[in-house]
Amino acid sequence: MAEMKLNLRRWSVVIDETVVSDQGTVANPPLRKVAAVAVLENPYAGNFVENLCPLIEQSAELGAFIAEKAIAAMRPHLAHSYGKGGIVGVSGEQEHANALITTTFAEPLRLALGGGNAWIPSFTKRGGPGTIIDIPIAHKDALYVRSHYDGMTVMLPDAPMADEIAVVICLANRGRINARVGGLQPHEISSNDGLR
Repeated sequence: MAEMKLNLRRWSVVIDETVVSDQGTVANPPLRKVAAVAVLENPYAGNFVENLCPLIEQSAELGAFIAEKAIAAMRPHLAHSYGKGGIVGVSGEQEHANALITTTFAEPLRLALGGGNAWIPSFTKRGGPGTIIDIPIAHKDALYVRSHYDGMTVMLPDAPMADEIAVVICLANRGRINARVGGLQPHEISSNDGLR
């Protein structure tokens, strides 16, 4: 089997920073969310392919690329939360995006962040240009930190085309402003299992 190479068509970064909440609370520090998006040619558009391992294998380089863009956009803040997702153009299958955002894709992000024991929440779907996707976000070191359950809405006005896949990494530097539903607090994280 010939080695596959993913063809990047474009990339973009969105930064959303909230300084004052809707209720007038000054955020200290501000809540910064970033989304780094890569739009790729879908090598399997229009065809059913049983073995998606080549996509999975190539996703490590893609993950490193998008992680670098997201972390740069987060500066000067550090990322405390993360999420991932993808939109497949209508000539592809949802499974194509899932193949691109497995652990192989995620490990470069964890490495670049200097850790991240918790699983990375994700969401994928099919759609065309202008499709909206809500990427779930959770604390990178412990899933049960309720204050960090959040998300980011992403939309590209002219992607993905039918033969493209848009892959997204989202980061946040803190929990929700005015979070007050209890549960595990970030300073109480004690185990290495990614849960508590």
